[in-house]
Amino acid sequence: MEQKGTPLALGTEDVWKLLLQYAIPSVIAMTASSLYNITDSIFIGHGVGALAISGLAITFPLMNLSAAFGSLVGVGGSALMSLRLGQKDYETANHILGNVLLLNLILGTTYTFFILMFLEPILLFFGASKATLPFARDFMIIISLGNVVTHMYLGLNALLRASGNPRRSMFATIYSVLINVILAPLFIFVFKWGIRGAALATVIAQTSMLIWQLNYFRDKNSFIHFRKGIFGLKRKIVIDSMSIGLAPFLMNIAASIIVIIINQGLIRYGGDLAVGAYGVINRLAALFVMVVFGLNMGMQPIAGYNFGARQYGRVNRVLKLTIMLATGVMTAGFLLGELFPRAVVSAFTNDRELIGIAIPGMRIVFMFFPIIGMQMVAATFFQSIGKAGKAIFLSLTRQVLILLPLLLILPSFYGVKGVWFSMPAADLLSSITAVWLLTMQYRSSVIKN
Repeated sequence: MEQKGTPLALGTEDVWKLLLQYAIPSVIAMTASSLYNITDSIFIGHGVGALAISGLAITFPLMNLSAAFGSLVGVGGSALMSLRLGQKDYETANHILGNVLLLNLILGTTYTFFILMFLEPILLFFGASKATLPFARDFMIIISLGNVVTHMYLGLNALLRASGNPRRSMFATIYSVLINVILAPLFIFVFKWGIRGAALATVIAQTSMLIWQLNYFRDKNSFIHFRKGIFGLKRKIVIDSMSIGLAPFLMNIAASIIVIIINQGLIRYGGDLAVGAYGVINRLAALFVMVVFGLNMGMQPIAGYNFGARQYGRVNRVLKLTIMLATGVMTAGFLLGELFPRAVVSAFTNDRELIGIAIPGMRIVFMFFPIIGMQMVAATFFQSIGKAGKAIFLSLTRQVLILLPLLLILPSFYGVKGVWFSMPAADLLSSITAVWLLTMQYRSSVIKN
């Protein structure tokens, strides 16, 4: 019997066709996921208030921290699976499935325990005030209780893509978003559950899709599926997965630290509503960034499989095509943020003060968007071909080596504008670094045609 989800076409089909086949479902899924975050913020902004948006923004570091542990396992495991499938090592690929599920269960449970124990002091350290703390706390209690579900759901979705099922991965995300978009306004506006209702809608939606994913991987006709003996942790799989996943893990950790510093700087120089303004800007920026992440997800199994199969010409082509598409996406984001900021911000809130703060901030933050798509693609590319060191360096360059010092220096001289200008300055310098690393890679004998 022919098994479902066979990935062998990754090494034979036209690269452009494959990239579209894998990237379009991922882009749709990531766009849907980002639109969920945007609509959630819109529901909260209009149904709860402007300070609730600020409270939600305070939780971003914790959300990034959760994503960090999820990517350590899920992203690393999916990249490793692509490499092993390219090497025709199907036994290891199945063991990766079992190990990813078990590791997500362990890490998700541990994360939930520690966050709930120290939630209030953590939020206060992140910049919560007396006005925003209740909103941030109510939201994070429910989100944290569902953290195990989130980890397993995202991890299995990454493995669906890596094992030749990008459409299933897309539908899992879309259905999750649709369930959330239906439940969130019901819980907020009808049941009057406020920001807790938004969090509960998210957890219910992801739980529904996790059940669907588990059922799929139980199917013995699936190319990769649950079977006896795959759930025992294997040291090599754990180490290899986490080594590859270390780049996005560290990137998310760094993002958490950066958001904390941004929030603290905005509160110091601009107040609670400045944090809310950043929350709005961050949501819109994330829409375009997530589209690029979707392109990267489409590139990852193609680059990983062909690198494992030593078909380096195909690796080169998928990299160039992905950079071209990513640059187009981020240019569209630049045009929207620069030309129509008032229309965008007004969709989130009617508060005139919040709108007045967000508009100039958005124009500054989006300044160098056209060039950063390439930087994001480069980081994922190095991760996909197993070059963890370069991926980690590139991932941390923007956040730690460039943005962090700027955030500590510029606000002292320019106040709120110093916070805003730190971000595009980091975009510019990190993009230059990415060009240098890719140039060095092409000069090596590793991926030359």
